[in-house]
Amino acid sequence: MSLAAYCVMCCRRLGTSTPPPKSNTYWKDIRNIIKFTGSLILGGSLFLTYEIRALKKSLTLDTQVVEKEKMKSYIYVHTVSLDKRENLGITYQARKELHKAVRKVLAISARILQGSFADTFTTFDMEDHECAMWLLLKKSKSDDRAARLQAVQEMVEARHWHDYQFRTIAQAFDLRTLIGLARSKESDPRFFLPPPPLPPLKEDSSIEEELRHLLVSLPQTELDECIQYITSLALSESSQSLTAQKSGLWNFGRYGLPYAESFGEVPSATVETFSLEALVKHSEIPTHCDKIEANGGLQLLQRLYQLCKDCPKVQRSAMRVVGNMALNEHLHSTIGRSGWVSILAEAVKSPDIMEASHAARALANLDRETVPEKYQDGVYVLHPQHRTSQPIKADVLFIHGLMGAAFKTWRQQDSDQVLTEKVSEDETRYTTCWPKTWLARDCPALRIISVEYDTSLSEWRARCPSERKSIAFRSNELLQKLRAAGVGDRPVIWVSHSMGGLLVKKMLLEASQRPEMSSVINNTRGILFYSVPHHGSHLAEYSVSVRYLLFPSLEVKELSKDSPALKTLQDDFVKFAKDKNFQVLSFVETLPTYIGSMIKLHVVPVESADLGIGDLIPVDVNHLNICKPKKKDAFLYQRTLQFIRETLAKDLEN
Repeated sequence: MSLAAYCVMCCRRLGTSTPPPKSNTYWKDIRNIIKFTGSLILGGSLFLTYEIRALKKSLTLDTQVVEKEKMKSYIYVHTVSLDKRENLGITYQARKELHKAVRKVLAISARILQGSFADTFTTFDMEDHECAMWLLLKKSKSDDRAARLQAVQEMVEARHWHDYQFRTIAQAFDLRTLIGLARSKESDPRFFLPPPPLPPLKEDSSIEEELRHLLVSLPQTELDECIQYITSLALSESSQSLTAQKSGLWNFGRYGLPYAESFGEVPSATVETFSLEALVKHSEIPTHCDKIEANGGLQLLQRLYQLCKDCPKVQRSAMRVVGNMALNEHLHSTIGRSGWVSILAEAVKSPDIMEASHAARALANLDRETVPEKYQDGVYVLHPQHRTSQPIKADVLFIHGLMGAAFKTWRQQDSDQVLTEKVSEDETRYTTCWPKTWLARDCPALRIISVEYDTSLSEWRARCPSERKSIAFRSNELLQKLRAAGVGDRPVIWVSHSMGGLLVKKMLLEASQRPEMSSVINNTRGILFYSVPHHGSHLAEYSVSVRYLLFPSLEVKELSKDSPALKTLQDDFVKFAKDKNFQVLSFVETLPTYIGSMIKLHVVPVESADLGIGDLIPVDVNHLNICKPKKKDAFLYQRTLQFIRETLAKDLEN
């Protein structure tokens, strides 16, 4: 405005003043024009220079991490597709024009705001089409949680980036973003860098020896009797195996063949199984997790995971340890640096339900951004296993019974199986789990949890004190784990098979006596029982008659019809359930079940499965198949689905 006003004043002065001599007026006007024009050009140039530098600064970021990683192991080249249609076609031109438009919008925003987008950013030379990628990275590190979640979702939806762009930005992720991508169902695998190289094993050492050293380094005093027993068993097996190896009885080259094939199972497999089982128990103790991390346990587990690709049981045990360690938030950064997030991101997308569920549990414990709950060992989320925009309105919990498991109990009905421990141990891979596939698809607003705990028919193979396997002890332990997983924060339906139903009854009675567990009772809507022996089982009677052969476990003894504890539990629960008006549905088998290869037994008769409240539906299947529908349109599943929908109708509508 000052420049315009000055021009007007000069014009008026020239118009009102006495005309000077013609020659002097001409040169004076020329000088004034040059003076005004020069000032205008100089000022405009300075202004434009300042704006351009401000814009450049606003669009740059600190790439120190990226540059260091490039120098270490990567060389990135701007790849050009050999397909001319991609480079010269409409898609390429439209993308190029879109990038230009984005730059123009950002330039205008910079002029208006007169400031950079982040003070921590310095300089970085980028191509026009890479601008959006780095802005997403910046957004993922925002202080605003909603902005961070949106940035992760936009990264998941990115499909047009080049391979080098994925690898470059992957090196600049923080742990929070990386975990978010790992828990996103459609995330590109190129977001996850390979784990860092593992340190070499010590000379003349093996994985078996390293596992033994790790176990020995953990505290061995003031431990639970169960952990002490399993640890001593693992160390004993390890000692025998290493002695045999050094004396030449076996040739250990990681599953190397023994000199005498008649010796049977390769000793290293046995050592790893026992050692990992002991590590799982130790990893349930927070202070022991610190010891495992300090002694290189994460790297050792990763080496074992990579070497045992043909042994899913070993891989799942390794993920169980990592999942337990992830319960301790101060170890998250160490777990991230070790490369385990990339391994879990791949495993969670596995078609194998058990592998995916173990990985999903570990990632959920690492994801403090969207998962407030903590899933302890034995508690698995079948749905949702990824981040989702679907609001979760209720929980359905699955509790297996004697000799059952979190996954195999709830598979589709298959060929007739025998109820022996050998079968349960050999069946390590299952590809079907109807709560995860059918129920999750029919009721996506449910969180579906399956619980696992150890059971045994006989004390011959008992590994823990008997009192730890009682219904009272197990119910208290499971109740605490489920409450830590957020059970009770929303409406709940309990689904149980066989002895699992007795645990559900005991858990609810205990929760009613503890004020801190009142939400579990208040939010329980219904209970579904599959052949639960409320009044005892013939299995216990059979076990007593052949005690010298079977030596029945405590779990079996508690199922006796004359058990005082069982009668008290039944009477107390019926009165309690009527008072709370719980919805109840019961199924019961009508066919006998094979126990072993020669004996068949009606495990739970109709009169024992009758709770006294709710409907009781007999089904022409045996005890094992009462919770295994043949197909999705089978009566067992459809009636179960109907019960869940009707019981949760109001909650799902809201």
